[in-house]
Amino acid sequence: MTKHFQVVSNYKPAGDQPRAINEIVEAFGRGEEDVTLLGATGTGKTFTVANVIEEIQKPTLVIAHNKTLAAQLAQEYREFFPNNAVHYFVSYYDYYQPEAYMPVSDTYIEKEAMINEEIERLRHASTQALLTRNDVIIVASVSCIYGLGSPEEYEKKNFRVDIGAKISRGELVRHLIDVYFSRTNADLTPGTFRALGNSVEIMPVNERSIYRFKLLGSSISSIEKIDATTREIIETPETLFIFPAKHFVTEKDKLDKIISKIEEELKTRVKDLEKEGKVLEIERLKRRTKHDLALIKEIGYCNGIENYSRHFTGRNEGEPPNTLLSYFPHKEDGTPDFMTVVDESHVTIPQIGGMYGGDRSRKETLVEYGFRLPSAKDNRPLKFDEFEKRVNPVLYVSATPGPYERERSTTIAEQVIRPTGLVDPKIDVRAVTGTSDEEYPGQIKDFINEAEAAIEKGERVIATTLTKKMAEDLSEYLKERGLKSEYLHSEIKTIDRIDTITNFRRGEFDVLVGVNLLREGLDLPELALIGILDADKEGFLRSQTSLLQIIGRAARNVNGRVILYADRVTESMQKAIDETDRRREIQLAFNKEHGITPKTIEKNIHDIAETMRSEHDKAVEKLVELDRTEFNKNPRALIKEKRRRMDEAVKDLDFETAAILRDEIYALEKEMK
Repeated sequence: MTKHFQVVSNYKPAGDQPRAINEIVEAFGRGEEDVTLLGATGTGKTFTVANVIEEIQKPTLVIAHNKTLAAQLAQEYREFFPNNAVHYFVSYYDYYQPEAYMPVSDTYIEKEAMINEEIERLRHASTQALLTRNDVIIVASVSCIYGLGSPEEYEKKNFRVDIGAKISRGELVRHLIDVYFSRTNADLTPGTFRALGNSVEIMPVNERSIYRFKLLGSSISSIEKIDATTREIIETPETLFIFPAKHFVTEKDKLDKIISKIEEELKTRVKDLEKEGKVLEIERLKRRTKHDLALIKEIGYCNGIENYSRHFTGRNEGEPPNTLLSYFPHKEDGTPDFMTVVDESHVTIPQIGGMYGGDRSRKETLVEYGFRLPSAKDNRPLKFDEFEKRVNPVLYVSATPGPYERERSTTIAEQVIRPTGLVDPKIDVRAVTGTSDEEYPGQIKDFINEAEAAIEKGERVIATTLTKKMAEDLSEYLKERGLKSEYLHSEIKTIDRIDTITNFRRGEFDVLVGVNLLREGLDLPELALIGILDADKEGFLRSQTSLLQIIGRAARNVNGRVILYADRVTESMQKAIDETDRRREIQLAFNKEHGITPKTIEKNIHDIAETMRSEHDKAVEKLVELDRTEFNKNPRALIKEKRRRMDEAVKDLDFETAAILRDEIYALEKEMK
C-alpha cells in the first residue's frame, strides 16, 4: 500500500511511545471507535499521534480548544509531515460580537466583527485541500462544528482554466464575479482580480501569489504564476482551478427558488406575529428580510447570509448544518472516512458540548422579537450527538482524561515515561500570607525572589493567577521591580497571543503571567519555574485536573519545579501532588534501569504566526536585509535610488511594488536616524 502520510523526523518512538502507538493502532484495527491516549505532559503525545496517523493512513482532523494551541499543533504537524498538506482552521474573527437582543432593556446589539484576512485565507486553503487531496491534516479549533457552506456547491462552483481554452476576456471576468471575486484597480488581495489590456490577473482566496492569464483573441495563450512581491514569474502552469471566494455559495438558477422559499417563510411568520398582535416585530422583520433579499437578488450575497443557510442548502427545519467535517471524505454509505484527534480532550469535549445551547438561546430571542426569521435558528453549531455521529474513529488525547473519554474508550493507552528521561517537577507548598516578623514575605514577594534566582540562571518563569485583572496587575508590578514580564489572556488577539509565547521562548522577556489560557498544551521547554498563586482557592482553576495541567508545563525542563502558594492543602492539591509523585517514581525507576540521564527538551522556536503575518511586511523586511550592504556604504544614495524606483512603479501602475518600496524607504530612514 502506498503511504500518503509519512512522518519525517530525526527521532524514533521511545519510552512509552512504541507501546502506546501499537495499542492505539491495534484498537482501531479491531474496530474500536473511541480510544484514549493518557499521556503525561512532556511525553511526546503529538509525536505519538503523528505515528498513529502514519499507521492509520487517513485524512485527519485535530481539534484543539483554543487558537493558540491549534497554531502550535499545526506547526508541529507541519514539521512531522513536510510532504503532506497540513492546514490551520480557526474562527476568522479577531473580534466578534454576535447579533443579540436583550428584551429587559430593549437593547439590540448589531453583529460586529473584525475579520482576520490571513485566517480567512487559511480557512479556504483547508477546504480546498480537503476537496483536492487525500493526504490532509487539518488542525482546527471548535469553530469546526459551526455552519459552513455546502461542500458540494463550493466544489461545483470552482472552474478550470487551461492554456488554449476558448474564453473571451469578458467571459473570464464574468466567471470570476460569479464565484464572488471582487474587481479592483489597486493592489490585489486574496479573492480579487484586475483586468489590464489583454490580460487578467487574480489572487486566489487561498494563497498570496498572483496568476496572470494572457489572452490572444478569444483564448488563453498563457498562464503565469507570479510572486506578489518581486513580480517574478514562479512557474507557468498548464491548468488552474479557481475556487469561490466565499464558502456560502449557490448557483444562480437556484436563486429564484431560494428567494421564494424565504418570502414564503416571511409570510408565514408574519401571520403568526399578527395572531400575537406584535405590530412592531412585524415591521422590523419585514424591513430586515426585504433588505437582505434585495441584496441577494442583486449580488447573490448579503451580510448575515448565513442566517438563511437552511434555504440555500435545501435542508429541512432542524437538520444539522454543513460544517468543516462535511468537507472530509466519507464512504459511500455516508459514514466518516477520516480520523479525528481531540487534543486536551478534558477541556475540548465539554467545550464542544456547550456550544449549541448558548447559540440557541440567543437565536430564539432574536426570532421572538422579529429580528430574524425562524430559519435563522438552523444557522448553528452541531449538537453534541450530531458531532458524535460525524466523527469515527476518535482518539482522545490528554494528560487528565475526563469522565466522557474514560467511559467511551475500551482502550486507554498510558504514556508516562518520557524519552528524554525528564521527570515530573518537584513541588513545594508555601503559604500565601506572610509572617508578622517578616521572616516569610508572602506569596508575591517570595515568587519574585524565586523568579529572580531562576532568571539569573537563564531560565523562564510563569505565574498563574485567578483573574485577568490580577494577571495584568502582577505583570505591571513585576516590571516596576525590574523584571521583564508580559501577561497573556483570552482578550488578546490570536496572532498577538502566538507572538507573545514565541517571544517568551526566545527570551525577549522572562516572566509570563496568565490565567486559564496557560494550562493546556503550551509547549515551553525553556520554562523551569511555575508559581501557582492562591492554589488553595478550590474551583475550576484550582481543581485536581487544572493543577496537574499547570504543573505539567514545567515537565519539559530538567530543572522544572512548581511552587503552590496555599495556606492549606486542599483535596485537589493533595491528589495533584500524589499523582505527580507517582509519575516521578515511574520515570525515575525507568531512568535507573536504562541508565538514562534526564535532558531538557530542545525544540525550534517558530510558530504558525509566521504564515499569518502579512506577506507585504515580510517582503519589506527581506528587501531591507538584501540592501544592508549598500545601506552601510551610502544610506542616502540607496534611499534616493529606492525613491526613483518607487516613482517608476507608480507610473507603471504597479502599486504593489510601489507600496513595498515605500515601506522599505520608511524602514531605512528610521535606521538612518
